[in-house]
Amino acid sequence: MIIVCPSCGAKNRVPEDKLNSQPNCGQCHETLIPLAPIELNEQNFSNMVTHSDLPILIDLWAEWCGPCKMMAPHFAEVAKHNPNVVFAKIDTEANPRLSSAFNVRSIPTLVLMNKTTEVARISGALRANQLQEWLDQQFNAHR
Repeated sequence: MIIVCPSCGAKNRVPEDKLNSQPNCGQCHETLIPLAPIELNEQNFSNMVTHSDLPILIDLWAEWCGPCKMMAPHFAEVAKHNPNVVFAKIDTEANPRLSSAFNVRSIPTLVLMNKTTEVARISGALRANQLQEWLDQQFNAHR
């Protein structure tokens, strides 16, 4: 399985049975799958999404958005319990081309990606239990 390092962008080959053991990047030695959201932007998005074999759950948000701020700790909490998913955040104000490419109509919007394919999308703030339930439904539906 190929995992793109969120710190340096290097592609790492990791056996699936080692995913839960917090593997480190062979190049920069940082954690490959941090159990916390990573920041994606217009510079690192394509490399991360195109080359990662793990699904990526993206939170499209903005600093001025109250519901986004309310959901942020719930998103981070769910990230701690899902080592087989990369949790990422994209600031829509700082990354207008990505916001446009995702055709964002309201925020927060969550988009589940498998490589370059959008698998599912939901808009609106979710609590941790709602987010985990939605994520579980997506994986059960796409097995």
